[in-house]
Amino acid sequence: MIILGATPIGNLGDVSRRLVEMLDTVTIIASEDTRTTKKLLAALGIENRPRLIALHDHNESYKSLEIIELAREADVLVLSDAGMPTVSDPGFHLVEAAAAAGVQVTALPGPSAVITALAVAGLPTDRFTFEGFLPRKPGERTTLFTELARETRTMVFFESPNRIADSLADARDVLGADRRAVVCRELTKMFEEVKRGTLAELADWAAEGVRGEIALVLAGAEPATMGLEAGLAQVRILIADGVRLKEATTQVAEATGLGKRDLYQAALEGHSAHSALSAPSKGNGLGDLPLPR
Repeated sequence: MIILGATPIGNLGDVSRRLVEMLDTVTIIASEDTRTTKKLLAALGIENRPRLIALHDHNESYKSLEIIELAREADVLVLSDAGMPTVSDPGFHLVEAAAAAGVQVTALPGPSAVITALAVAGLPTDRFTFEGFLPRKPGERTTLFTELARETRTMVFFESPNRIADSLADARDVLGADRRAVVCRELTKMFEEVKRGTLAELADWAAEGVRGEIALVLAGAEPATMGLEAGLAQVRILIADGVRLKEATTQVAEATGLGKRDLYQAALEGHSAHSALSAPSKGNGLGDLPLPR
């Protein structure tokens, strides 16, 4: 089978007992960087010398086939440089291909920068989203933050220390100066730092320079509190633009948190008083549309 092994993200003491046992016995390891794997084996005092296969972003598409065939006959341990393979690291395409080929995949759970950052940030953890590495180009970052402006879940990103100041400034400009955020630096390491504040405060702090590996945690947007009448006005605008009633109420309900059925019923009851709702040229067909469930 293929075994995904989570490796320490900074502190060697976080290595799991199961991973140590596997490293001591496995005959094949596919790793993001074979040099890092050799250092890990040496640091743990493991004398086992398995076959090492490089598996990284540039060769995963064709190396996966070789590894899958090997995994039909023996266990293959898959490692990234730190944390769980497949999470912003090589391994996803391998797992996808293995699943399609009917090869079993399992995991040795362990350290994760995403979960560690989320846990220590002090922001809501009941619902969250991981967005990976932020784009390098300013325009693409701004576009991404704009797309996420209404996201109500806590968001976790990875970022380079060389770009974190610019990224925080972009987030501040798009999401607002008062949006809460946390910069988690060097997690589990000697100089670990968790810096909390608003985007404006953190952008000013980061402008002086930040070092180390970084996870950025952003608070989600506050849920919309639009009333039914205001929501109905948005429905009318969409219908005037040619959107069908059912689709318009769905869009407004998802954006505002209002009930889709409530919006639909209110639109039907009030359509005679609003020309945008009654105009037959739009092809809305209000009279014979069933209420959505």
